[in-house]
Amino acid sequence: MSFDISKFPVLAQANTPEELRKLPQGLLPQVSDELRQFLLQSVGISSGHFASGLGTVELTVALHYVYNTPFDRLIWDVGHQAYPHKILTDRRERMHTIRQKNGLHPFPWREESQYDTFSVGHSGTSVSAALAMAVAADKEGAGRKVVAVIGDGAMTGGMVFEAMNHAGDLHKDMLVVLNDNEMSISENVGALNNHLAQLMSGRFYTTIRENSKKVLKGMPVIKEMAKRTEEHLKGMVVPATLFEELGFNYIGPIDGHDVDSLVETMRNMRNLKGPQILHIMTKKGRGYEPAEKDPIGWHAVPKFDPSQFKKPASKPGLPTFSQVFGKWLCDVAEKDDKLMAITPAMREGSGMVEFSQRFPKQYFDAAIAEQHAVTLGAGFACEGLKPVVAIYSTFLQRGYDQLIHDVALQRLPVLFAIDRGGIVGADGPTHQGAFDLSFMRCIPNMVIMAPSDENECRQMLYTGYCYKDGPTAVRYPRGSATGAEQVEEMTAMPIGKGVIKRQGKRIAILNFGTTLAASLEAAQQLDATVADMRFIKPLDLDLVSQLANSHDIIVTVEENAIMGGAGSGVLEALQRKRIIKPVLLIGLPDEFIKHGAPDEITAELQLDAPGILSQIQAFIS
Repeated sequence: MSFDISKFPVLAQANTPEELRKLPQGLLPQVSDELRQFLLQSVGISSGHFASGLGTVELTVALHYVYNTPFDRLIWDVGHQAYPHKILTDRRERMHTIRQKNGLHPFPWREESQYDTFSVGHSGTSVSAALAMAVAADKEGAGRKVVAVIGDGAMTGGMVFEAMNHAGDLHKDMLVVLNDNEMSISENVGALNNHLAQLMSGRFYTTIRENSKKVLKGMPVIKEMAKRTEEHLKGMVVPATLFEELGFNYIGPIDGHDVDSLVETMRNMRNLKGPQILHIMTKKGRGYEPAEKDPIGWHAVPKFDPSQFKKPASKPGLPTFSQVFGKWLCDVAEKDDKLMAITPAMREGSGMVEFSQRFPKQYFDAAIAEQHAVTLGAGFACEGLKPVVAIYSTFLQRGYDQLIHDVALQRLPVLFAIDRGGIVGADGPTHQGAFDLSFMRCIPNMVIMAPSDENECRQMLYTGYCYKDGPTAVRYPRGSATGAEQVEEMTAMPIGKGVIKRQGKRIAILNFGTTLAASLEAAQQLDATVADMRFIKPLDLDLVSQLANSHDIIVTVEENAIMGGAGSGVLEALQRKRIIKPVLLIGLPDEFIKHGAPDEITAELQLDAPGILSQIQAFIS
């Protein structure tokens, strides 16, 4: 994208934070306005995360203006809100490449820029990293400052409280900016959300603390907007905030869109000793009316024209696997009030919007709390209810201990509907669901299924729901399904049984999951046999033996890490049966998969039909 200097005359003078800090403070509101317009135009060209960045424009400008970045450490949590940060840190000319193959990384990334001090992708990590950097800064003694930015949604992750508890004990100099926009990627839930809302009430502001008075110095803070009805009540005692109980000096809330107030407040806080927390109020989607009205819908966007004030109409297409899951969930709930559906992600991304509206008493949004979500399901199972945990592949990694000890060890019948399995694409290595088959397969008592199409997905979900002897997992990818017709009648599959989809000669392809269509296409060229294995665990040992004994070469195909995945399970089975055969394992290599369009990555990794064919031909030649 060419940078039109005539449209952004002040921003043009601030390609780096060093240049920004040379500008008079009086120009910062104009810098913010131009930065917001640049963001609108660049994301319109590139697609990507949107509403979060609009809400952090003034904050980003103030942070880089007050703090001596990159010497001072600035850590963004998640990174959805870090597009303005990238624009101000010498990357504005490449913004049109963000999330694309070989383009800018979607999140702050250490390999990309010295200004990205910590690589992020999922929430709740910034405070821990900042604390370590604060300890290092104290040890160094060079006057380095450390700032972590975290949203009110990310604050619901348990790791944040672990970090803040430790920070309060160590008492190192650090600033945590709580960017409170009253939501995460979805609506915020939970008691913390209620606590933050209470801080905005009139009661809190009846007695502003002395330290706040000193720092804020009469600036137009949000307290002026708060109710004052309780101000004159006698004997009013304001309890310490949750953050102060954890050892932080709490300041705020202040208007996160008033860049001058932000700058002055941060200047006053910069040299305060010990852990500080600055509570700012922002609006997700600020400055673009459609995003302000619908911040969830505009959280991430395709390529669009900002002047049209609407997203491009989506083309009619095949249902997504998330939608298949959502329909199945509603169908079962209509007949069974014992179903309890839990999500630690977002109902919009998991296909649960309709379910949450129709069955609110059976729907549990656990916020960004993966560990809690898994064990919540375990508790439901103990009481004879039927829990379904809808969770993204990479989110389940964060609840791994709970999956092992709270669910599998106790053999509890919890169904895990695992979305975003395999190649996810533009969000890069933090979001690729590359490891779930591997890390689940090694857990005793687990049943693991991978559907090849939407009907198999529907029937597998029902199979897991009916299974009573332990936990089950149905793992499916993001995006559109295959077009297979969904059979309304639900039938439980026999556990651990695959099916042959094509009969051929010499070569047997054992396929796990939605790579089946590609495997069948490659098999057509080779006249190979193809089996839809369906179950990763327990593996269909009879089918494996049958195919090994009747074919010369075994090929396994999966959209998962080769190391420890479904193919490894086939090798283990052949070894146990003392069957010696050449085996080719096709899957994801032993590396973190970078960002790009899913079809581009799939082709590059040779997991599409031509790639599978090429790998087999090279193996047998």
